[in-house]
Amino acid sequence: MATMNNNETRLNRIEEKIDKLSEAMVSIARAEEKLVAMESKYAAQYDRMNAFSKKLDHIETKVTENAHTVSIINKLFWVAIVAISGSIAAQLWM
Repeated sequence: MATMNNNETRLNRIEEKIDKLSEAMVSIARAEEKLVAMESKYAAQYDRMNAFSKKLDHIETKVTENAHTVSIINKLFWVAIVAISGSIAAQLWM
């Protein structure tokens, strides 16, 4: 009877340890799932940042082109003002 009680107690402890191990494995699996989800979110954010970077590069190119065009228009405007002023001055003194 004492041996049966000892064996039963021993089996109960083994069952408890197995239960704890299975709980630990479930916790590890959940943590791994969370890590995988975080990694996929990180990859998506990285791809999105790359897309924004490409858009920003494109916008920068357009702004540079527009700045060049505005500079030319500004110079042409002042050339026209000088030409008009010159023609008015020539009319007045001639």
